[in-house]
Amino acid sequence: VFSHGPCVRDSLVYSEKSELSRTGHTVVAVFLGVILLLGFISNFFVLLLFARFQVLRTPINLILLNISVSDMLVCIFGTPFSFAASLYGRWLIGDQGCKWYGFANTLFGIVSLASLAVLSYERYSTILSYTKADPSDYKKAWLAIGGAWLYSLLWTMPPFFGWSSYGPEGPGTICSVQWHQRSSGNISYVTCLFIFCLLLPLLLMVICYGKIIFFIRRLSAHRRETHVLVMVVSMVSCYLLCWMPYGVVALLATFGQVGLVGPTTSIVPSILAKSSTFLNPIIYILLNNQVTACQWHTHWPLFLPVNGYIALTMSRVTVLQVLPGLHELWVRANWQPHPLRPAQQPSHWP
Repeated sequence: VFSHGPCVRDSLVYSEKSELSRTGHTVVAVFLGVILLLGFISNFFVLLLFARFQVLRTPINLILLNISVSDMLVCIFGTPFSFAASLYGRWLIGDQGCKWYGFANTLFGIVSLASLAVLSYERYSTILSYTKADPSDYKKAWLAIGGAWLYSLLWTMPPFFGWSSYGPEGPGTICSVQWHQRSSGNISYVTCLFIFCLLLPLLLMVICYGKIIFFIRRLSAHRRETHVLVMVVSMVSCYLLCWMPYGVVALLATFGQVGLVGPTTSIVPSILAKSSTFLNPIIYILLNNQVTACQWHTHWPLFLPVNGYIALTMSRVTVLQVLPGLHELWVRANWQPHPLRPAQQPSHWP
């Protein structure tokens, strides 16, 4: 069941015909080395913050943490092997290692994509529900995380049972799904993977974030609308930049003319996909105002200042924890005097 001898041999023949030059392998190794370094450092820093500040471990932030964990796993179990292979100009850990590499990186990648989609829905449902998020209710968050991993396993296990296969990709220094094979099973698998693991999460993100922006416009919060719009555009653009080229090239390799996708064409989208390991923590976590507050207020982790006023404590977080940039919007819509402050509205509000 787990043997795909002919498929792997065909893949090796394909990779031998499409090898990069020594200079090309060196350039790829440099990019992968930079991505590995940035991805490991940024995700390690995120994990360190979550370990140090218990106040960050809210239900919705667990989904952010899951994204960081999946990206870190790519940095540990994926990028180092392709980096070493690019340095030597050939795959180093054999056919079984190639299959394992292809499975593991596809698994972690889909977990990250599914978690991004779930995160967008959670933000949308929390903001438009007009109710406070219960920071002690972790059941829904754990179900979402478990669902992301099971969903990913559902789509990454079939190649081990004959529906497509894993093998060398492009110049032979990276392994993934065998996009270039023209069997009916492989074509159907690639098509389903593109629709259900790339387009569907993207569609959910666009719908949810679009409704969030529409909600903010109804409140006439023009300043915050601009900030949130920038964040949403950054999130969706990052998704498109990192993953859409990979999906498009996979479809071209599957449905296009034989030899249409060369080694250079195939390696660039793979590098872009791996760059998500350091772009995700920057956009989704390190630019999050709640995380920033924990860095700035180490000695007062239970209070979150908003323009100099202690509006509410972290034990009463609602929309505040959901989307960076909605702090003042929420406070203005739900403002009540803090028991330790004079009962007056902040002077900078119109």
